[in-house]
Amino acid sequence: MSKLHLMTTIINRNQIKKYYNLYEEDELQVMFITLGQGTASGDILDYLGLESTEKAVIFSVLEEERWSGIKKDLRQKLQIDAPGEGIAFLVPLSSIGGKKTLQFLTANQEFQKEEESVLKDTVYELIIAIANQGYIELVMDAARGAGAYGGTVIHAKGTGMEQAEKFMGVSLAAEKEMIFIVAKKEQKNLIMKAVMEQAGLTTKAKAVVFSLPVTDTAGLKLLED
Repeated sequence: MSKLHLMTTIINRNQIKKYYNLYEEDELQVMFITLGQGTASGDILDYLGLESTEKAVIFSVLEEERWSGIKKDLRQKLQIDAPGEGIAFLVPLSSIGGKKTLQFLTANQEFQKEEESVLKDTVYELIIAIANQGYIELVMDAARGAGAYGGTVIHAKGTGMEQAEKFMGVSLAAEKEMIFIVAKKEQKNLIMKAVMEQAGLTTKAKAVVFSLPVTDTAGLKLLED
């Protein structure tokens, strides 16, 4: 059985189309695309051959076994290793909120579910909820009711939403809000369950939720106390 990872790709905004097309060719149909801003100084930009610090970030869920093929395509077809091209990296998922969410995020991937993965000695988890635009408070009210202290919101555009009807029997809007919540590991399941029940697929928010392991933190002393 395979493991799932969140693949994050950071590229210049003018490169979105070619990366999107490559991922579609590799059958990574469900993606969430948001915009960002680079922080490199002018000298570093010149050294790396970058003309702009305007960035795009692409998130998608990927089976571990498929990474080698996609990495090969990124290197050979898009020359991602060239200065200024971009970066792609994997972070392991620890859990996904529900079978339908799993089927949706892994569309066209023959994934066989295994036991929930846990990194040893981790204290916190990063919970990511992806909901239709305009329903942040519904998601956060559910999360706070289960013990979450707060979250950070990123606006994104979803692709591959046509897969939703196949796997979920619902229609999902393309405009999305990604809510990032850091919580203690023992609170994770309660928070994810609350979001699924109160802001999940049976609600207008149509939220999907999954979590990533956090190996260390700073700035969470209130939670630790």
